[in-house]
Amino acid sequence: MSRLEAKKPPLFISEPLTTDAVSQSLSLLSGIFKSSYGPAGRLKQLHNGVGGCVCTTSQSSALLGHLSVSQPVLRVLTASVRNHVSRFSDCGLFTAILCCGFIENFRSLNVAPFTVIKISKHLLSLCMDHLKSEACGCRVSVDFSSVETLVCLVRSILTSKPACMLNKTEVDHLTSLVLKAFVFTVPCHVETNAVLGKCVVIPVKGRRVVDSTVLPGLLIEAPEIQLGKPLAVKRTGSNMIKIALFSVSMSGDGSNPEEGTIAVHHGVSLEVSELNQLLNVGKELVKDEVGLVVCQKVMHPSLKQYLKENGVVAVDRAGLSLMEPLGRVTGSQPIASIHSLSPGCYGSLKDLCIENFGSKPFLHLIPEDTVICSLILCNRSETAWDELKRVCETAEHVLQLTVKEPLALLGGGCTETHLASYIRHKSSSLPASTFKELGCSQTQYQLVADGFCRSLESVARSLSHDGEEVLTDVVYGHCWFVPPGSPCVSRWSDLVSKCGCGVNGNTEDLSWSFLQGQSGSPVLQGCPKEPSVKVADLRTLDCFAAKCSGLQVALETANLILDLSYVIEDQN
Repeated sequence: MSRLEAKKPPLFISEPLTTDAVSQSLSLLSGIFKSSYGPAGRLKQLHNGVGGCVCTTSQSSALLGHLSVSQPVLRVLTASVRNHVSRFSDCGLFTAILCCGFIENFRSLNVAPFTVIKISKHLLSLCMDHLKSEACGCRVSVDFSSVETLVCLVRSILTSKPACMLNKTEVDHLTSLVLKAFVFTVPCHVETNAVLGKCVVIPVKGRRVVDSTVLPGLLIEAPEIQLGKPLAVKRTGSNMIKIALFSVSMSGDGSNPEEGTIAVHHGVSLEVSELNQLLNVGKELVKDEVGLVVCQKVMHPSLKQYLKENGVVAVDRAGLSLMEPLGRVTGSQPIASIHSLSPGCYGSLKDLCIENFGSKPFLHLIPEDTVICSLILCNRSETAWDELKRVCETAEHVLQLTVKEPLALLGGGCTETHLASYIRHKSSSLPASTFKELGCSQTQYQLVADGFCRSLESVARSLSHDGEEVLTDVVYGHCWFVPPGSPCVSRWSDLVSKCGCGVNGNTEDLSWSFLQGQSGSPVLQGCPKEPSVKVADLRTLDCFAAKCSGLQVALETANLILDLSYVIEDQN
């Protein structure tokens, strides 16, 4: 009889934020996020310690996917940021840094958590109302009839991840490709419920980035296709190519458990029977004038040979990820059984040809009209390619979000410092009735507002990794960076030329001041002005929807963590 061990009582941890272990872990996690932020962010190398692949990145989705967080309190934080990234793809590090900043600044206040939460929610509503108003000085309208703003938005995303290792020529080339791919995914005929298409990324590693290209339609790797030989494919009477798409195995091994139990009579070969069934399917495909057969899984060599002899191109091992775009490109329905073929399942193509990228042969499926395209993405190393793929997918998603809400926010730390300046101005002129409604004193409100603004400014400061001095101006509330090692001068305008987003220059006296760590910036004389934004001046833009969501997620998560009074862990 096995020994029984007595159950251990659960572990109760009161006020978890006050424990040294949580404080140290939060500080470490915040340091990882801050040091990864922006175009000059430091790379992180992540591995599991027992072998396996090594991930080199500064991107939030990769960092959070590989980091192991043991503290339950911090797992709440990372889960919230992961959920935000899964929905918006962008502003993950912004959300994580801001959330850490809120927790660190709010918990040090001598104000009850319940009061902090109520005040911070009011401050958030002020921020959101300002961001959604026409008078907001850090908001930019995106005009889809002009490409300039879209170019700036995509370029900002591509240059934010140093692990991609791109030079200016490569950034410009990829920016145009991402925009071209996005245009391919927009339907030509707009209906009531228009659905954007999809860009499928085709990996080609070990080649130059400038060899990347984008093609309408879909590319399928076909290693058995011989290069240099013309592709003979059967066409219908209307000169179209009919396609059949199989999601079931066509290997003939009879190992499909979904089909149920098979009873085999004595003297009957199951293999021969399966092959005959497959060949009957092939005959029916030939009879129905099918010119291309694509199988998600494995196809029997004899069936391949039979189809080839009858002018039908056969491709197997297409994989699950291609099934959905294949269906959208061709209009075909995946066939889930070899025992019943319906003519209504077939799709069609305008043309089919062979393309060669990186010594790999591909079949290029060219439809009559499509919202699917293929981005052939090249990079010199596997690490750089993995990071570049994530960045290009993020850029595509951001463009899709921008279609729904054609707005962007100024980047380079300017939105954060502008919001901090706005909140400082706004909070200093609130009526007494506001404090009464919130159940707090004016002093408590100002303390929380100052912590809120310092948290926003800590995100802007996180863009500095090489000892740059970070400034803010009292006119527009924008963020400015002084190069490290600059000489002492009487005027800041001699050292700075453009603000972080590029909108403002040093042509006027903007009364710069240091963006200090804990003391914060001086309260402006008035509300920060709205600069005249010239698209040609823009250096950096951020996704409006992603950043607004990140701001809300960061505060809501911080408030949830601040409100925790106990952590109960099962010890068994």
